[in-house]
Amino acid sequence: MLPRYLYLHGFASGPHSAKAVAYAAHYAQRGIGLDRLDLRVPSLEHLRLSAMIAAVQRAIGEPRDRAVVIGSSLGGLTAARVAERDARVSALVLLAPAFQIVARWRDLPGWGDWRRLGWREIHDHKTNKPARVDFGFAEEALTLDVGYPDVRVPTLILHGVHDEIVSISHSRTFAADKPHVRLVELDDSHDLTASLPRILHETDRFLAPWLG
Repeated sequence: MLPRYLYLHGFASGPHSAKAVAYAAHYAQRGIGLDRLDLRVPSLEHLRLSAMIAAVQRAIGEPRDRAVVIGSSLGGLTAARVAERDARVSALVLLAPAFQIVARWRDLPGWGDWRRLGWREIHDHKTNKPARVDFGFAEEALTLDVGYPDVRVPTLILHGVHDEIVSISHSRTFAADKPHVRLVELDDSHDLTASLPRILHETDRFLAPWLG
C-alpha cells in the first residue's frame, strides 16, 4: 500500500501557498493525491506547535497507515518533530526547515516587546494583511523544540544558501554525519520559489522508492 503524502506549510502561510500548489499539481499528474494540511491551529493568533504536531498525526490516519511528509519552514520543523515521535512517517522532504526558530528569535529585536505585550504583529501571507500571534506560541515552542529533532528516517533537505530567515547553517548542522539525510543547497532565498523546478526534480528522485 502506498503511503499518504502530506504537505505542511510555513509560518503565517497556508495550504494554498505557491510551493503547496506546485507540489499538489505536480503529483496530481502522476495520480498521487497530496493532502495540504491547514496548520493554523487552533488559530493563527493562538498558534501552538503541539496542535500542529497533533494535526499531522491525525492526518496520517490509522496505526497501520504510513506517510511521506513534505514540510516548508515551520512546517518542516513540525514534520521533523512528528517523525521523531511517530513511526508511521516513512520519509521526509524538508524545505528550509525552521530548526530552533523560537530559540533564535530570542536574540532578535522585538522579543522583549512580544513577551511584554503578549502578542507580536506579523504579516499573514495567506490573507496578505497584518495579523498577530500570541506569546504563548513562543513559550510552548521553547519547551517542545529543544535541540535538533532525532529523525531516523530517510530525509531530503532543500535549502537556499541566501536564506535570510533561516540560515542554511542549521540544515548543515542537522545533516552532518547522518547518512540517511541528504542536503541539497540551492542558489535561492527562504521562499525557494525560484527553485521550484529543481525542488520537484530532487523530490521525485528522492521519493522514487515510495512513488511506485
